[in-house]
Amino acid sequence: MSKNYDVVIVGAGNAALTAAIAAKENGASVLVLEKATKEMRGGNTRFSGGIFRCAYNGIDDLVEVVDDKHLKDQVTSAPYTEDDFTSDIQRTAGGRADEELTETLVSRSYDTVLWMSKLGIPWEFNRAVGTVQTDDKKTVLPFGAAVRTIHEGVGLSQSLFDISERAGVDIVYEIEAKRLTTSEDGTISGVEVRTPDGWEHITSKAVILASGGFQASPEMRTAYLGPDWSLVKVRGTRYNTGEMIRAAMDIGAQPYGEFSGKHATPINAEAPDYGDLALTDKTNRLSYHYGIMINLDGKRFVDEGEDFNTYTYAKFGEQILKQKNAIAFQLFDRKSFDLLEPRYSTSDPIEGDTIDEIAEQLKSKYQLMGFNEEEFMNTVNEYNGAVKEGEFNPTILDGSTTEELALNKTNWARKITDGPFRVYPVTGGITFTFGGVRINTDSKVVDSLDRPIPGLFSTGEMTGGFFYQNYPLGSGLTRGAVFGKLSGENAASFARERSKVQS
Repeated sequence: MSKNYDVVIVGAGNAALTAAIAAKENGASVLVLEKATKEMRGGNTRFSGGIFRCAYNGIDDLVEVVDDKHLKDQVTSAPYTEDDFTSDIQRTAGGRADEELTETLVSRSYDTVLWMSKLGIPWEFNRAVGTVQTDDKKTVLPFGAAVRTIHEGVGLSQSLFDISERAGVDIVYEIEAKRLTTSEDGTISGVEVRTPDGWEHITSKAVILASGGFQASPEMRTAYLGPDWSLVKVRGTRYNTGEMIRAAMDIGAQPYGEFSGKHATPINAEAPDYGDLALTDKTNRLSYHYGIMINLDGKRFVDEGEDFNTYTYAKFGEQILKQKNAIAFQLFDRKSFDLLEPRYSTSDPIEGDTIDEIAEQLKSKYQLMGFNEEEFMNTVNEYNGAVKEGEFNPTILDGSTTEELALNKTNWARKITDGPFRVYPVTGGITFTFGGVRINTDSKVVDSLDRPIPGLFSTGEMTGGFFYQNYPLGSGLTRGAVFGKLSGENAASFARERSKVQS
């Protein structure tokens, strides 16, 4: 490994490798530092569903990106404008998302996806997550989240590594970046790393930080998210532990965003403590809007039909974690079985021909956790009695609701009366955290006075100001790639100008 590069990138996920490719395209010598082993490389990207949210004018824009163009007549999608994308981010963030960063993310989203397609990353219509079927058997693509990479996050990660290696990017493994170094004038001069052979200093003209959030650090989760998050299951990589967020702040980077915010989603209650590459994102349980969720006390605790699941899943995981023993039960009857996402097939449900049988099985398995069988039955009966007659339509917010419950279900409310019945026990799994370092629209890390720190760039889950409280499906990968491409281009330009000065 050489110890002198134009651009050093910390991390090896989607954000990092798009930065590496862009920097290499712009003439820089590039080194990628990956903390994980080669077998476990790729960060959270490998555990993702590969969905990218982007603005598009219609199906023809999507056809230009995807490889499965021949399926054009089997799908349907309304245009998803930049205003739609901006509205979704601000709506889920309660209006708090940084306006300038959001504008950059949204305006560059489609062009970045198209750039990735032209690099050789294969794409397909997203016909699996958040979709429904029309009466004529067409797939209604999720509004805004209409494309994903083939073979999901695993395929995306492999494609990015292949493209990076062909381009001449150097990638090293089992290297932990620990500290950033600067020259006397405050310009970045390199990275101190811990290797299997000890400490080393790698010099560079620019550094891009793309090593993710702090969701895999129990200590940082407890400090920023609170004690309830100490033992939460981590859906993705175990290597995103936040060191470089602290390292950047140690040299003056401005902390930014919701440090107590996080992406947490309903997952199989029996999922492993950290992401399993054999399952990747298939522990998700996101079809709750077609049924109801009940806690150990036998009570519903969210409006399952508040919105499409693509806009609620990242906050409902947190709501599950607030319940007794951080567990809940998703209840469905036969009418909903065909609507459940394919990912439900990766675990066995509790099944019964009657609600009484379901309640008895839950009591047998969860009595020691405090399951209240009587309240469970009461809740189901009260819910069924409160369902207002309406036309169920999974393709829209159909207004099929309940009446006079303390917590009504506002869409897709149907009586749960047609056996057999299924219950999927779920908990909340954390994916990434929302707080990080502040960047500007050039992907430059800024200090507490909003001044760029010379030579320091960042992208992906390390950056704050984009998401608050909640998150629209597919925005994270897009954020990483948009600002990855920007950071790579601008870091290469910075390194080039610095070389001129030094010569």
